[in-house]
Amino acid sequence: LSQPIFNKESKMKFTLATLSTLATAASAFTPSSFVQTTPVAHRAVAESSTGLCMKYKVAVVGGGPSGACAAEIFAQEKNIDTVMFERKLDNAKPCGGAIPLCMVGEFDMPETVVDRKVRKMNLISPTGVEVNIGDTLQPDEYIGMCRREIMDKFLRDRAIEYGAECVNGLVTSIDIPADHKSSESQYTINYQAYVEGSSAGVAKSMNVDLIVGADGANSRVAKAMDAGAYNFAIAFQERIKIPDEKMEFYEEMAEMYVGDDVSPDFYGWVFPKYDHVGVGTGTVVNRPAIKQYQKAIRDRAGDKIAGGKIIKVEAHPIPEHYRPRRVQGRIALVGDAAGYVTKCSGEGIYFAAKSGRMAAEEIVALMKNGSRLPTQAEIEETYLKKYDGLYGPTYTVLDILQKVFYTNNGAREAFVELCNSKYVQQVTFDSYLYKRVQGNNPLDDLKLLGETIGCLVKGYSTAKPDAEFSNPVESLKRI
Repeated sequence: LSQPIFNKESKMKFTLATLSTLATAASAFTPSSFVQTTPVAHRAVAESSTGLCMKYKVAVVGGGPSGACAAEIFAQEKNIDTVMFERKLDNAKPCGGAIPLCMVGEFDMPETVVDRKVRKMNLISPTGVEVNIGDTLQPDEYIGMCRREIMDKFLRDRAIEYGAECVNGLVTSIDIPADHKSSESQYTINYQAYVEGSSAGVAKSMNVDLIVGADGANSRVAKAMDAGAYNFAIAFQERIKIPDEKMEFYEEMAEMYVGDDVSPDFYGWVFPKYDHVGVGTGTVVNRPAIKQYQKAIRDRAGDKIAGGKIIKVEAHPIPEHYRPRRVQGRIALVGDAAGYVTKCSGEGIYFAAKSGRMAAEEIVALMKNGSRLPTQAEIEETYLKKYDGLYGPTYTVLDILQKVFYTNNGAREAFVELCNSKYVQQVTFDSYLYKRVQGNNPLDDLKLLGETIGCLVKGYSTAKPDAEFSNPVESLKRI
């Protein structure tokens, strides 16, 4: 089911046969506190005349899943000083909040962080055709629905318990020495430190030896290191408190709506939370119309959320692909800051936590008990190479599937109909819940290929054309 928290990475078995054949068929129709002077690669842990150990200092910027999981690993190496910056300790990040079952065990998370255990998913096509999936799940299997303010706090508190220093502050800029790739020159983090009871920050700075940027899609770390631009989607969500009798419907149920009315390139959702539902949508290609799409998802949900009270409105950018440069010198990006969100599903929480942990584990190993600093090449050869080897195929396949099935109503109709297949459901849930695909059958793959073609033909013949839109100014912002 999952690995203990400190086990080595297990090799994800990701069979591409089913998804690649499906996409091929469909494509016919669519798209330290001191300055060191010794070389980077050789340095013993220094001790002063007072016997105090002078350690390298690592700063983790961001206290979400990626930052907290990275800080937790660094904090367990007692020859490294670990500082974690988080601007808002009670932050409720706009997020669907879905996590795979394997994350609960792999990251040793108590089930108290899970608000709802979703065992059924209702998919609704542009014409209103509904397909309920979940019959292939075992009784102990589920998709966890979380509130980020609860889950993030748990992960952050655990890192602090291990010894990470948490600074409640907003990083505003980072001074990067010109020779940071070839020397041990320190980085200077400039930030606004906040104190309880005051909304005004106090300007401070801190010198550090290595930085992990875990500060989200609008990463200040990425900007400082010139990580490069990337496309992003806008996700918009309203938290709606609905009557108890209507909440019963969403006890173990999540809904996903597709159609150009709710999004021209993504999907709309109704996800159950602790005592309310999260209703939202997202888009890359027509971001100015996000509120129009949000109204449409509310309308589509209709009576199921009627009478509800909007208790919170949230919006946030979601990266659409990797940053061009994820490591520069002794600065590494993880999570959303690196661009680790999958297409098609929009999943980012697990990959944020996983990338934070993987980056920290590789860097700690390279630092050899805090005796040296790693080079850019070493971080790229370990962290990036291993991460991309494990999850690169996942991003590629889901990118293809989004281009195939989310671009017009005919393909969306076909997508929903295909989800009637128990084989498709099994492969989909195995992939999502455990980050691997098992039990693929060549005969079933061949059968699925035929079904895909048939569903696409039918979908294109019956679906209404997508509404046209134009946003020439906004489109210039995309790369």
